[in-house]
Amino acid sequence: MFHRLFQAPTFATPFAVNEIRIDVRENDKQYLVSAEMPGIKKDDIRVSINGNLVSISAEVNKNEEKEGKGNKLLVKETFHGSISRSFSLAHEVDRKGVEAKLKDGVLLLTLPKLDADAGHQILIQ
Repeated sequence: MFHRLFQAPTFATPFAVNEIRIDVRENDKQYLVSAEMPGIKKDDIRVSINGNLVSISAEVNKNEEKEGKGNKLLVKETFHGSISRSFSLAHEVDRKGVEAKLKDGVLLLTLPKLDADAGHQILIQ
């Protein structure tokens, strides 16, 4: 027990450091997605939509502080690199009406549902 006093502390986290956590809500007309993106600039975030597949990716660039003379890093929980997350929705998304905002480290997406009947007129011969 005595030797554990001088070991670096360990921390357990419920999610992987490089995982984008999301919430998805739905109503009759649209999906509302919130994705946690703390410390990431909006210019470093990419969102792509292909039918009902939504992909979010980002480059995480944390500025590393140099340790001063005699200082050493004991715990490093910050992440540096690429992160991404993709998920499918039950309906296709109307890409023309998509809105994306970054507010307080949370990416907010408004994804209108594509009207399945729009533009699919059947001609009777």
